[in-house]
Amino acid sequence: MAENEMDKNDHRVLGKELDLFTFSDVVGKGLPLYTEKGAAIRRELERFIVDEEIKRGYKHVSTPDIAKLDLYKKSGHYPYYKDTMYAPITIDDEEFMLRPMTCPHHYELYLSKPHSYRDFPVRIAEMAKLYRYEASGNLTGLVRVRSFCLADAHILVTDNDQAKEEVKKALDLITYVCGVFGLKKGEDFWYRLSLGDRDNNEKYFKDDKSWDAAEEVLRDVLKNQDVKFEEAKDEAAFYGPKIDVQMKDVRGLENTAFTVQYDFLAPGRFELSYTDKDGKDKLIKAVIHRSSIGAIERIMAFLIEKYEGNFPLWLSPVQVKVIPVRTNHNDASQKFYDLLIENEIRAEIDTEDANMGSKVRDAKTNKVPYWVVIGDKDIESGKVTLESRDKGQLGQLNQEEVIQKLLNEIKNKK
Repeated sequence: MAENEMDKNDHRVLGKELDLFTFSDVVGKGLPLYTEKGAAIRRELERFIVDEEIKRGYKHVSTPDIAKLDLYKKSGHYPYYKDTMYAPITIDDEEFMLRPMTCPHHYELYLSKPHSYRDFPVRIAEMAKLYRYEASGNLTGLVRVRSFCLADAHILVTDNDQAKEEVKKALDLITYVCGVFGLKKGEDFWYRLSLGDRDNNEKYFKDDKSWDAAEEVLRDVLKNQDVKFEEAKDEAAFYGPKIDVQMKDVRGLENTAFTVQYDFLAPGRFELSYTDKDGKDKLIKAVIHRSSIGAIERIMAFLIEKYEGNFPLWLSPVQVKVIPVRTNHNDASQKFYDLLIENEIRAEIDTEDANMGSKVRDAKTNKVPYWVVIGDKDIESGKVTLESRDKGQLGQLNQEEVIQKLLNEIKNKK
């Protein structure tokens, strides 16, 4: 679709207008480049979800973006997904790949030390850079890319009671995250139970009993979510069924934003064992794969469109613009700007010898949540004049009062 045919609120249009990200054919198709402003939004999203997950008992780790091809053969991903993986790289007579997923990395971390039944559930999480080959015709702004960062996690459980509880907690986390973004369950997002096909042995691992049990675990959890869900055959992962959290973009196209998956295959393939109460080694029951905020790229695209570029204060790349009325007000304006920066509030200052009205229009055009005007009366009173993108003129306020108001709003993520 040509840019002049796009909806004005398409994230590709707004992303360019607000200078958030770009693409370069020299760098490569589907590989987004983030400006300082776009990177600020990414950083806030990543900090938000990592802090929230740690509060909820996740152990955040860091693993390499590359691994030996043997790892993905062991996990079973290679034969199923090799067409969407990048070609192997030969290093010292061994084949390596840019990773398309993190689960086998996390399994190797788990295997690095012994575990007892007291450790469970084990929740391993990571903000993971992943690389997948998307056909050129499928690339769509930030929605479908070839390099992305996934808020990924793998929860190891010893039985299906633990599995149900962890799936429920994963959905609770997703609901909380969506609530912070102003999204309502059943309205802005909904659930799909993605099932396997017992007759399709090429796409799915053959184990009818495990498929039946896994699908029932997810179905039981969804029945208690106070919202209708649909079931979709032949949409599961090769190792088990999944709950897909679905959303629609500004074009009306439905995409999967987040997933919660039940994996009955990994425990045996990787010999993910623990010492039980009786002192014997046993395999864990399952791994719950879970993405709480999805791919940063995809959720950014969705939020750009939902907010129409008018990000809430905590997410705005520029939170405050400082506007001196004339150049003789620049020194006082600089001091207030420095105070904002000291308080870790993202700010800009416009000290150009230009009409104040044009400076205010620029703040509005760039959808800055607040701007501060400083003139003679403000300097005399030791105050500043605050104006809001959403609420209009807020009048003269003490500088400390403005700082505290902004910090409270940022903290509360209103």
